[in-house]
Amino acid sequence: MSDMRVNLCGVTLKNPVITASGTFGYGMEYQEFYPISRLGGISCKGTTLKERPGNPAPRIAETPAGMLNSVGLQNPGVDTFLTTYLPWLKQQDIVVIANIAGNTLEDYAAMAERLSDSAVDMVELNISCPNVKQGGVNFGTSCDSVAEVTRLVKRHCTKPLMVKLTPNVTSIGDIAASAEDAGADMLSLINTLAGMRIDIRTRRPILYNNTGGLSGPAVFPVAVRMVREVYKRVSVPVIGMGGISTWEDAVEMMIAGAAAVQVGTANFRDPYACIKIIEGMEEFAQRSGLNSITELTGTLQEW
Repeated sequence: MSDMRVNLCGVTLKNPVITASGTFGYGMEYQEFYPISRLGGISCKGTTLKERPGNPAPRIAETPAGMLNSVGLQNPGVDTFLTTYLPWLKQQDIVVIANIAGNTLEDYAAMAERLSDSAVDMVELNISCPNVKQGGVNFGTSCDSVAEVTRLVKRHCTKPLMVKLTPNVTSIGDIAASAEDAGADMLSLINTLAGMRIDIRTRRPILYNNTGGLSGPAVFPVAVRMVREVYKRVSVPVIGMGGISTWEDAVEMMIAGAAAVQVGTANFRDPYACIKIIEGMEEFAQRSGLNSITELTGTLQEW
């Protein structure tokens, strides 16, 4: 039997499959389908310093081979996460990753400090958020702002820090290098691609927010290319995500350079998606004669 465990900065996961933030809540609903302890880890719903109601509806739109969302980080705030959801999660024998988002550097620093004193295993830094003190420009779209927020959070965070990168940039390699240089322990990518759909009858955007984030199988080739580019550029572990729907996708992402993967939109289509991916990867590793699933990472042979 192949060893499915992966080690990310001192944290051991049972297998390399993590549920992506914003697609799995806090795992409570999915616990009704299977024990979430079977997963490698859960990246919890994006958490902000204070409670957020999210964006007005409509905020979900289907697209060919994917979906657009502009949910707007609806969540109960970090205090409720720590007192209500984290205690339950820690009873489930699963690696817990807290995903944090903010609109100011002070927001990020405050959450990093609170989570450092908690039982979470890792912190994932969502930098695809507008910096309200810099004209609304997203933290993750320039090397300087990525370095600034990463360096600040690292200073206040005692947990392993994973920085989640947006694909809506000119050079993902430069952004990744900036995050690594500023102290990121790991990188996760890709977040959603910016997109829009229009109702041709009303001539209005389908989403009330006008634009949203595109996810699902449509973005998978983009994600694979970016994960490969980042893997070749940095020395820290890379967690690959973006359109992974099958075990074959997950294996492909690891061959490109991912140490582990996150599965998101596929959970909406099939609540058992992650379990099927884990089981498929186990069978593939066994058939391939792998001693460890980690032997796949970065083994792409380019032409």
